[in-house]
Amino acid sequence: MKFFFLVLFFVLLGSAYVKGYDVVKRRSPEHLVQFYLIMTTIRMLLVATVVGLCVFFAPNREDAIHSAAIILIMYAITMVVALLMRH
Repeated sequence: MKFFFLVLFFVLLGSAYVKGYDVVKRRSPEHLVQFYLIMTTIRMLLVATVVGLCVFFAPNREDAIHSAAIILIMYAITMVVALLMRH
């Protein structure tokens, strides 16, 4: 069940990035660099918060390590997909 919410979390983050990118590109393309920097920072902070929560609420150390590793792998995949889609 936890992985369903993690996948949903990353889908929502990716969707927000794609929609925001389209809006900024259409309305003020000169601000794309700032948008990318802001969204990357927000995404990184949200992922770090989720990792922290999963580690804090994990029943044991092994589960905490596995959860953190899975979240970071999903984050890396999301970043690669976003870069391939938009650049």
